Amino acid sequence: MKPKRRTLIAALTAGAALPLAAPVRAQRREPDAGIDYRVLDPTQPTESGSRIEVMEFFWYGCPHCYAFEPPLSAWIRRLPSDVAFRRLPAQFNATWAQHAKLYYALEALGQVERLHKRCFDTIHLDRRSLVQDADMTEWAVSNGIDRARFSEALNSAETATKMSLARQTLINYRIDGVPAMAVNGRYLTSPAIVGSHEGCLQVLDFLIVEERKRKRS
Repeated sequence: MKPKRRTLIAALTAGAALPLAAPVRAQRREPDAGIDYRVLDPTQPTESGSRIEVMEFFWYGCPHCYAFEPPLSAWIRRLPSDVAFRRLPAQFNATWAQHAKLYYALEALGQVERLHKRCFDTIHLDRRSLVQDADMTEWAVSNGIDRARFSEALNSAETATKMSLARQTLINYRIDGVPAMAVNGRYLTSPAIVGSHEGCLQVLDFLIVEERKRKRS
């Protein structure tokens, strides 16, 4: 999703149906730089130490991210031990920022793995925007989180700091749409670039192998 297009933002806020992916095209035997992925210059720092880092830029309100979540989750479960996966919520306006705050509150409470998909479902199936702090708090409580602990996490200095760092990371990676996937701070791809969810995951597999070769050389 391209966040700079005001009409798309308005449509998403209203819950309008949007196309979920670009037309599928045949996947090349070997992905090509500049076509299936972009080489980042300069290379960006990572947080995963010696492991290869794969990072997803996403927004809870994005229908494309919602459609990508099931195949991505299945792919994540198959990742080898030398690969680390992390998520980064994009912030392009006040609504996106509120959802980023929700994500980091869940992360602080150790609830992302349990409630990440449920948050997507609440927004896209139940048609609850989860934009206001009060609505997010009621949702969290209804999902078994203590009200006081959630409120504290939602408004903590740690959450504010993580949101600030995430905004800068978004700028550094020059992200202009979600979902987008980065590999080890060196490469960027997405389902929209490649043309399909499965194609994007194939490109990620390829880039992981390339990074593994580079690290061993």
